Amino acid sequence: MAIEHYVKRNSARRRGPAVGARVPFDAAHDPGAYVCNWSGHLLRVPGMEPDRSRPPPLNLVGPEPLFVTKISDNPLVPVQQARSLAAEFALDVNF
Repeated sequence: MAIEHYVKRNSARRRGPAVGARVPFDAAHDPGAYVCNWSGHLLRVPGMEPDRSRPPPLNLVGPEPLFVTKISDNPLVPVQQARSLAAEFALDVNF
């Protein structure tokens, strides 16, 4: 299945970013597994109900904006599967 089709088909079901979406780090509130675009690290956002009135529990500050790409709705996706999903989106990994 083409990635673009997967993203379009599944984005209508959720309110957060679709799998494959590139979002600012500070906007990664929704549960899932993300790859840090600047380092290739795996970021797991647990399945808690996000409180959008409060800042995220972790805040990175730097001279340029940081982005992450959501690779799965499952924050507990196994590492090998996460690597495979990242490869589908042509992301460099460091995990």
